[in-house]
Amino acid sequence: MEAFLSICEAIQPLSAPLRTALGQQVKREDVGAREYLLQPGQTANRLYFLEQGLVRGFHLKDGKEVTAWFMQEGDFVISIHSFFARQPSHEYLQALSECRLWSLSYEHLQRLYREFPEFNFIGRTLTEKYYVLSEQRALHLRMYSATERYEKLLADFPGIFQQVPLKLLASHLGLTPETLSRLRARRST
Repeated sequence: MEAFLSICEAIQPLSAPLRTALGQQVKREDVGAREYLLQPGQTANRLYFLEQGLVRGFHLKDGKEVTAWFMQEGDFVISIHSFFARQPSHEYLQALSECRLWSLSYEHLQRLYREFPEFNFIGRTLTEKYYVLSEQRALHLRMYSATERYEKLLADFPGIFQQVPLKLLASHLGLTPETLSRLRARRST
């Protein structure tokens, strides 16, 4: 939980009462590789901080998995629409490795926002950060070449090819596995 508190503290100093409240309401969750944090039809009720491991968000399109994003250690994991709109999800959240997560329920998050103005600031700052990342991902898919998307993925997640199957990476980049293999081969020569 210290990593979670450190990230919050880097944004805004935490008062002693807020630290106490977080200690009481944030729950540790250990999940195995390939386990789901969320599946379509379920309403996301938890916001996760990923202390250890790797998680992906994906949906099905014409029966095929399309990976929208990856989150790694130090990131927050959430199904944004389902969590905030309180509606059933259309996406899957899946652990790709064993994960240690710290989670907060929707109700506890709202209570913390009401009771601690400094936590409101932390929440807004994190929401802005992840909204910008989401916009960047969308821009990269629309505007960047396959090679540029591949290079960006390597820069953001240096060890990802050792952790994630090629077909999941290809779906994230909007490529076929064969095209991704050719890009990798060209880069290594």
